[in-house]
Amino acid sequence: MQASFEFSPIGVIHSCFKQKFGIPRQPGLVTEAQASLELLPPYDCAEALTELTGFSHLWIIFVFHQSLRDGWRPTVRPPRLGGNRRIGVFASRSPFRPNPIGLSVVRLQGIVEQDGKRLLKLGGIDLLDGTPVLDIKPYLPYGDAIADARAGYAQAAPRALLPVIFSPGAEAQIQAAEADYPGLRCLIEQVLAADPRPAYQAGKPQRRQFGLRLWDYDVQWEMVDGGVRVTGLVLLSLDETP
Repeated sequence: MQASFEFSPIGVIHSCFKQKFGIPRQPGLVTEAQASLELLPPYDCAEALTELTGFSHLWIIFVFHQSLRDGWRPTVRPPRLGGNRRIGVFASRSPFRPNPIGLSVVRLQGIVEQDGKRLLKLGGIDLLDGTPVLDIKPYLPYGDAIADARAGYAQAAPRALLPVIFSPGAEAQIQAAEADYPGLRCLIEQVLAADPRPAYQAGKPQRRQFGLRLWDYDVQWEMVDGGVRVTGLVLLSLDETP
């Protein structure tokens, strides 16, 4: 008889990525991408975090809470292969899995208490805002980094191919916004350089203007001459947040 399991989240992610569009396809690709992991009671006790600050990186085990669907499919179309070739789901990191569980390695930037909550500050994340976290484990360089590992069709990291430029108006808006969100310009540049468009849409000229939600801003940008031009930022009101 097959056993079934039920898990309760130990925490929730508060991320710069407020929507799935624009999230990097792997952790560490966008170094400026930041989040806080809010630990939930009873897991927010100081004892559970003893010695954790000695580790630079963590494994985050989480739920793909916005990728839930009935049933599953044995094959997927990974963006790394252009979205046009099917491979086995177990040879991919697609969020559409038999069980919607994800694994991400992130940088631990610190542990703080804020408004009565215990938060882990994380960097280099690929996690959606509101993501439920099931567990945290320390990253062990001697065991987790395997020098002679093979990675099939994804042996090398993807290159950031698109040049990103900013309009004068966007530059001024970003400069003002960085008072509350330091590093916002670099975050925008890193996300857009990686071309967040779906793989099937890249190279197709019919749509040129886009919006991308980062923190509390709608980043407006367009495709121009093989690159990206950021045209402006729109501060979203509270009723526009997810």
